[in-house]
Amino acid sequence: QVQLVESGGGLVQSGGSLRLSCAASGSDFSIVAMGWHRQAPGKQRALVAGITNGGRIRYADSVKGRFTISRDNAKNTVYLQMNSLKPEDTAVYYCNAEGQSGSWPEIKSFDSWGQGTQVTVSS
Repeated sequence: QVQLVESGGGLVQSGGSLRLSCAASGSDFSIVAMGWHRQAPGKQRALVAGITNGGRIRYADSVKGRFTISRDNAKNTVYLQMNSLKPEDTAVYYCNAEGQSGSWPEIKSFDSWGQGTQVTVSS
């Protein structure tokens, strides 16, 4: 089973920056893609940014030009650098990883989520 541990959330003023980290751990697994989603009160969870192991990146329109996702494949860690934060970025941010685990012929796909980290941006 692949576990994700997030860190880096907190309280910041509008215009400030935060950096989120998410490290994956487990045994005998390979990650295909990692990403960050967020959920604000009363809203559905939505993709913020995602990155594949080949380096393909996708951002939500609302964060383009402000957020940067990066990944250290050797450490199975994904980062989200958030600049020019706005009050509307306030949410719980969840890390996600998709891939395969196990050894042939018992290979299985997984879709794991972190516990979430709170990001609060004050105006």
